[in-house]
Amino acid sequence: MAGNTFGNLFKLSTFGESHGAAIGGVLDGCPPGISIDLKAIQKELDRRKPGQSAIVTQRKEPDTVEFYSGIFEGKTTGTPIGFAIHNTNQKSGDYTHIKDSYRPSHADYVYDQKYGFRDYRGGGRSSARETASRVVAGAIAKQFLSGIKINAYVSQVGDLKLAKDYQELDFSLIESNPVRCPDPVMASKMEEYIKEVRKEGDTIGGVISCVIQNVPIGLGEPVFDKLHAELGKAMLSINAVKGFEYGSGFEGIKMKGSEHNDQYNPDGSTKTNYSGGIQGGISNGMDIYFNVAFKPVATVIQPYETIDKEGNTVMTKGKGRHDPCVVPRAVPIVEAMAALVLADYSLLARSINL
Repeated sequence: MAGNTFGNLFKLSTFGESHGAAIGGVLDGCPPGISIDLKAIQKELDRRKPGQSAIVTQRKEPDTVEFYSGIFEGKTTGTPIGFAIHNTNQKSGDYTHIKDSYRPSHADYVYDQKYGFRDYRGGGRSSARETASRVVAGAIAKQFLSGIKINAYVSQVGDLKLAKDYQELDFSLIESNPVRCPDPVMASKMEEYIKEVRKEGDTIGGVISCVIQNVPIGLGEPVFDKLHAELGKAMLSINAVKGFEYGSGFEGIKMKGSEHNDQYNPDGSTKTNYSGGIQGGISNGMDIYFNVAFKPVATVIQPYETIDKEGNTVMTKGKGRHDPCVVPRAVPIVEAMAALVLADYSLLARSINL
């Protein structure tokens, strides 16, 4: 299986399956001498881990990361950083009923067709549990990106959508509720809606918005390696993501060019920021902001029709512990992937300027 590595210079390779002994990764290219706060890394994992509230999967995993190389006396050594997160609460029996059939809109079928074999326990390698390794690497990237602030939050669940622009929000409220929405009133509505959907044995999708501040001018390349293109790749690599838009996004098509153009101030900043902090594929020093759309989780806890390995139509029902809505736990994943992109492009900028 190819495609397990992300990045050019600041490079992460991950390993492991949802119901295997462990998941983990190797982070290569991190410069030496970076002070590492291990508690901060664990805090990021705690934001993603299962069982943290009543509106997420009730699988109980401590998600404690263990480092095996690349960090000595609290600082990076410049060598590969190896780490693992051991799985402790697998219930593989919850998946034996789909051993020979496929969940609609899940990776089950295409994995079987591509590789001729699949780990049906929790989705194996296609499980979103793999993203815990990304969170570890992203937490290290955040510590490397001193001064750059990355804040993601839930801005929509189903039809419930925040009407406020990000400048009107208090990011300190993101962690004040289980939905991770910085508007307490909307957060309460979203939480109740997710609970209702869960009772029905169903799932619902949502949107995570992300804001990156204090980004220096000049990150990104103008042709194939545009900064927003790499951010899009990073976000679309996350399980269940169906869409990515930055800056004015699809709303920009409603405007005329004279309205949409970001006029300059004398210091080079812009009066508006429809460009989303990126022009010509290169960061311009303004806030980078984007939206990431997540589909409803494929596994529903209600009867559904599907096919088995022989192509026969069969009836089955989802079992086990699943998120009724992935966006609350995906917030730190979005931040982690954004941090990995910025760390990689920061190193690329350094190498060009040497």
